[in-house]
Amino acid sequence: METAHVPVLAQEAVAALEIRPDGIYVDATFGRGGHSRLILAQLGPAGRLIALDRDPDAIRAGAALQDARLTLVQSPFSRLAAVLDQLGVTQVDGILLDIGVSSPQLDDATRGFSFRFDAPLDMRMDPGNGLSAADWLATAEEGEISEVIRTYGEERFAKSIARAVVAARQEAAIRSTGQLASLIAATVRKREPGQHPATRSFQAIRIYINRELEELSAVLPQCVDKLKPGGRLAVISFHSLEDRIVKRFMREEALGEQAPRRLPIPAALLKPGRLKLVGRAQRATGAEVAANPRARSAVLRVTERMGDGT
Repeated sequence: METAHVPVLAQEAVAALEIRPDGIYVDATFGRGGHSRLILAQLGPAGRLIALDRDPDAIRAGAALQDARLTLVQSPFSRLAAVLDQLGVTQVDGILLDIGVSSPQLDDATRGFSFRFDAPLDMRMDPGNGLSAADWLATAEEGEISEVIRTYGEERFAKSIARAVVAARQEAAIRSTGQLASLIAATVRKREPGQHPATRSFQAIRIYINRELEELSAVLPQCVDKLKPGGRLAVISFHSLEDRIVKRFMREEALGEQAPRRLPIPAALLKPGRLKLVGRAQRATGAEVAANPRARSAVLRVTERMGDGT
């Protein structure tokens, strides 16, 4: 039975979009439709919502949400501009991104995202595309495995884990989440309180397999291009690396083109910022974290598209 997905900071993110009843909005990470339902509740008959998700399970679940104002598309959000172009949509009034893995993906043993179940080691958000985690671990060089776990998981025992993976696969292929979790647990002797020793490595491999940081870096400029002046972009991230990308992008777009140091270029000749930062970063309340522990690391950042020439 699939676990219901509880979207984090949902009310805050949708409120930040300042929904216009006749507007066009994009939920670029549909999941199980939590944010989309909130947006649709504020749209009038002339409003439109375009929702994307690369997970076929999400698309199948979304079929139950029968609403003529909703267009649901299976696609990674890195193709946001192409999807909108195919739909004949040039600009939109708001875009929502809820980055990372969803509860149904984590709680479905067959997807191989979690070490809580002994299941095939897959981890792909779209099982029909790319290498599974098992296939990657079977062929990747020790240095590559170490770099991925260190960079994306910020795991200090990355070298030891990579060495253990390479040694173990010479004896038998690592095909299940249980195998990998046990291997890491035997390698990582010092554990963080309350955290399974495989937590950081599983997170790192998932981020790498799904190219999550590359996807995020690719979609952010497209969001700015597709927003109308005054349109809002709301991004919820759950990982420090994701939030760093979002924070840096928004700040740079707000600053606009900067003159090289020691080169006196009139400000009028520099391109102005395309975005305006809206408020401060928001985090889940203590009550929300208590009800949904996965909300603990969530960060919501909001920005608004400036008019051309402003």
